[in-house]
Amino acid sequence: MFDQLNTQSLTLGKTYADTFVKVQSLALSGLERIAELNLKTFEDRVKATMTFLTEAAEVRDLEAAKAFWPKSVQLAKENAEKLYANTQEILSISLKISEAIGVLAQGSIENTNEALNKTADAAKKAMRG
Repeated sequence: MFDQLNTQSLTLGKTYADTFVKVQSLALSGLERIAELNLKTFEDRVKATMTFLTEAAEVRDLEAAKAFWPKSVQLAKENAEKLYANTQEILSISLKISEAIGVLAQGSIENTNEALNKTADAAKKAMRG
């Protein structure tokens, strides 16, 4: 009986370790995708801002400033839209990863419950007969 419990404990430990490795892999891949997305968005916004600042340096009088004003509003609008879209995509990635981790955890818990029930049933049978 003790051999069966030791074997079961080792099996459960291996199962948890395997599940942990899968969860860690999912989390790291998600973080990698999020970091890549943030970097791409940051690069895009830096390029747009540098273009804007280059054009702003060419403004020399009030008329040029009046003509340039809509571009500054457009840049602010684009930055806000890109930030919102980036945040939505990060949220989507996070939700998908959370769901996948939840499925792994649920499967691990169900497997553990089944294994423990089998062990308990076997122990009961051994004690009865």
